[in-house]
Amino acid sequence: MRVPLRIVLALLLAAIVAGCGFQLRGSLSGNLPYKSLYIALPETADVRIWLQRYIRASGQTTIVDSPKDAEAIFQQVRDNRIKTILSVNAQGRVTEYRLQLDYAFRVVNNKGQILVGVNEIALSRDISYSDSNVLAKDLEEGLLWRDMNNDLVNQIVRRLSLIKPKNPDLEEDDQ
Repeated sequence: MRVPLRIVLALLLAAIVAGCGFQLRGSLSGNLPYKSLYIALPETADVRIWLQRYIRASGQTTIVDSPKDAEAIFQQVRDNRIKTILSVNAQGRVTEYRLQLDYAFRVVNNKGQILVGVNEIALSRDISYSDSNVLAKDLEEGLLWRDMNNDLVNQIVRRLSLIKPKNPDLEEDDQ
């Protein structure tokens, strides 16, 4: 009995992909190295709402209501959202905008010692604009900001799950 070449090549490719450590992006998300986390943001902040949702859905980390009860505290350092003109037509009317999101965060313990230093995330999206479709373009802009928030939280969770936190007690002894 002869095995077709296609099957042999498919099995060989599967073995190579499995052997190289390939892993889907979502498989590590949420496995944070902290047992409890406090998110130091207002309860109505979009980033806090999405971050809580992601962590509760995919990890063993519990979100606590007090920084005293938390092993780690997520702190926002910077959140800049800018809409700039990207291009104009011959009459001087805007034809494209660029939406930019510049976000920075860090993680400290309940004593204020830094566990994860400042991490910066920069996202941008371009959007075309037309005076005849103002309402549709406003809706599209809102959807792009929402997509950027989703992408931001995905990156935050991935970084928190991959970055090994510092041990502040050991660093103090070294000095």
